[in-house]
Amino acid sequence: MAARRTPEEARAAREAKLDKVREQLNAQVVKLVTGEDWKQALTFAAKFRSRSVNNSWLIFAQHQAAWEAGRVPDPMPTYVAGFRQWEQLGRQVMKGQKGYAILAPVTGKFASKNPADPMSWRKLAPKEQPKPGEVVRSRMIGAKVAYVFDISQTSGPDVPLPPSPQLLEGEAPAGLRDGLIRQVTEAGFQFLPVPHEGMIGGANGRTHFIEKWVAVRTNMDDAAQVKTLVHELAHVKLHGPDQEQARQHRGIGEVEAESVALMVGAAHGMDTSAYTIPYVSGWAMAADGKNPVQVVQSTAEGVRKVAVEILDRLDTEQIGDGTPPGLNREGPEVSAAKQSERKPPTRSSARRQPAARSARSSSLVRGL
Repeated sequence: MAARRTPEEARAAREAKLDKVREQLNAQVVKLVTGEDWKQALTFAAKFRSRSVNNSWLIFAQHQAAWEAGRVPDPMPTYVAGFRQWEQLGRQVMKGQKGYAILAPVTGKFASKNPADPMSWRKLAPKEQPKPGEVVRSRMIGAKVAYVFDISQTSGPDVPLPPSPQLLEGEAPAGLRDGLIRQVTEAGFQFLPVPHEGMIGGANGRTHFIEKWVAVRTNMDDAAQVKTLVHELAHVKLHGPDQEQARQHRGIGEVEAESVALMVGAAHGMDTSAYTIPYVSGWAMAADGKNPVQVVQSTAEGVRKVAVEILDRLDTEQIGDGTPPGLNREGPEVSAAKQSERKPPTRSSARRQPAARSARSSSLVRGL
């Protein structure tokens, strides 16, 4: 019988596991060199958007290795879940299959009688009850390694697969345009369709933060208009005048907006070949004093969160998010924002044409 490990040995083993997973993640990020690499990585992340970008990339890398080793039949994973979660669906992990290591949060409970005071929070010990009048909240205090399995690594009753959207070339998904316009309006901006690019400085779309309008030219096919509209909505959500980094590094801002558009499009089964992303090294090194790998990771996760926020507020047919149908994934690793209360439009619906671009700071006007 093996000797029981001391707490220090157990902690060292956990840290070694974490280090191995992080090294694997960094190796995957370093492979993202060209704009096409980035597009493929985000297109995959869109199919697993219920999980963090880091975890979706870890799943992709380990599934590829499993496929090359002949352990799974297809090069791309479809639905992943934990061992017990597959059991909930009546399926069993097959003998000899290895789980894919991902990063899962470790949470702790904190209590305070004065929640507005950051210094008043205290960590509760395991099984400790809060004192009368204290508010209790959970916070992430660390990370651990958890394991998930693709459906191809399991056996059991069939899982009913939802239909995938089928689109013709140049066609936009039903309801997507109206849903995006509604989100632009709810953000306090007026949507302005313009007949040609000459009215917005030769661009496909433009966002003006001072005059509070979003314009998209209509002399493009429906799919291109929707792509541009998502791009501009991403600017609204990410790149206001108060966003210092976006104003200092316009290249990263454009990458973020186009990447959000790509993920929203991919989640609707749209062709992503028209989305253009510059070489990753060019914009990842633009943020002074920051590690390019960290810039790529933080940019990708920020893009995912905004894309999920937009998608959650749309009543459209979308592809799956990597969660097996019938499984209710609740837990800290599920970071998709829940649909928030919709606010009524704050501006008049009367249309007006955008004025010619003035000599104001270009950070107040975003265009595609």
